[in-house]
Amino acid sequence: MGLLPLTYRRPAYVDKDNIALSDEPNAGQNTLSNAPTNDSEAGLEKTEQSLKPVNSGTSIAGIPPALSFDKIIEGGTCPPCTVRDFMNYLIYVERSAENLQFFLWYRDYVKRFEQAKTWDLALAPEWTPAMEEEAIQKIQKEQAEKARKKPNSKTGDVTVEIFKGTDFEKGSTPVLSSPRGRSTSDLPEGTRTGSNNPFGTPPDTPRGYHQEHFSSEYVGSSMATTYRTQASDAFTTAGIKPPFTIQPFRKEIDRVIATYIMDDAPRQLNLSDKEQKAVLQALAHTTHPSAFRIIITPIESALRWQAHPNFIRWSICNGNPARVVFARGLGVALILLSTAVAIVLTLLKAGRGYRALPAIGWVLGISTLIAAYKGMCVVLHGLHHRHIRPWELFNTEDEDAEEGKAKRSFDSFGSGNSYEDEPWVVRYQKRNVIRKIFDREVWIQEPVLRQIQDTIAVQSMLCAVVLSAILTAIFVAVPGGDLF
Repeated sequence: MGLLPLTYRRPAYVDKDNIALSDEPNAGQNTLSNAPTNDSEAGLEKTEQSLKPVNSGTSIAGIPPALSFDKIIEGGTCPPCTVRDFMNYLIYVERSAENLQFFLWYRDYVKRFEQAKTWDLALAPEWTPAMEEEAIQKIQKEQAEKARKKPNSKTGDVTVEIFKGTDFEKGSTPVLSSPRGRSTSDLPEGTRTGSNNPFGTPPDTPRGYHQEHFSSEYVGSSMATTYRTQASDAFTTAGIKPPFTIQPFRKEIDRVIATYIMDDAPRQLNLSDKEQKAVLQALAHTTHPSAFRIIITPIESALRWQAHPNFIRWSICNGNPARVVFARGLGVALILLSTAVAIVLTLLKAGRGYRALPAIGWVLGISTLIAAYKGMCVVLHGLHHRHIRPWELFNTEDEDAEEGKAKRSFDSFGSGNSYEDEPWVVRYQKRNVIRKIFDREVWIQEPVLRQIQDTIAVQSMLCAVVLSAILTAIFVAVPGGDLF
């Protein structure tokens, strides 16, 4: 496989704060049509447009088409650029795996919703752009009214505002939380209290309550009840009336709300207050995929224009941080040593031709330094190898655990994405620096990634040759010192 153009530059790092939907070229081509319609099938066709490549005619600088976002998602790449590698990057490096997890679920949900073809689809009409705009305007109006009702500078008003919504608020009636998220209205008489004392001890729950409400049937449906309760709490908190439960896929939507949308969810998406309330308003009306339009657009945008370029940039690096630092130090040492030799040869009575010998060290040192600056080790590149990632190092001993973790990361409704309690973290921290520098290696299977690394290596070598030639010319042209 040949090289890329010598003018190639790896993808620039994209900061999360600098990515915006309005900054994309031809932004908005992945959104649904602005023409409202009540036809469910037409709405599905429009929703599917959001799953097509965003700005498919526009490529990101430094990313060949073979490593595009859609290629990775569709499984058309090899390690270390597969969708699993992308997921690991988002979990362990960028810590935003919930975006990809939600995106993959949404793609699958659109397909399943289209294939359902059941009578109850009529109960889930499309959430049109006009309805979305109306909901957003309503939310903005409510937020503006709340801002105008802020307390004045009087101490009394400020004090009241501080304790508003707490058990210390005047006239408040604390409500006891019932087991497994059940409403207190279901509790037997005597288990609810109307006392204003926040330090008071509530009465014990009668024994008969546990025997009556925690039967085997209830335990079997506890998870569904919990998701439903959490979703209802999210609607209530947002000031939205909970929806009907007979709509198609309503149980799954409850799990999505409990996993991704509500506050303190295990995989809570980074949504603004307006986006959260708008999507909850849409989901209270329908379970149609178009209800997620307001959040799927920025999520897909962040994946395509921020996470994906950073992932490719990170994958180009074939060495771990310890190896890269070592390579930089080696490059600097070679440059300094060659320069010292050149100075000594210039001061000697030796012929001018001998002064060109340090050029060998300059070429090696400068090329090593430039490659290390781009995260590459020339030794590993010569073998087309890369270091095994820290979370992959111990998979031979904990293969079952690693496989289970990988499956959970692709589970749409799994637990959170925190990894601090995984065994490899402590074990890798205890690993000494020498072992990290010479960690285990694996062959790079993705041919396009090898092509990118070959191009960077050639660029480094050419730059090193040019700079070494300039330094050599300077030292050869300088008159000899003839000191000894």
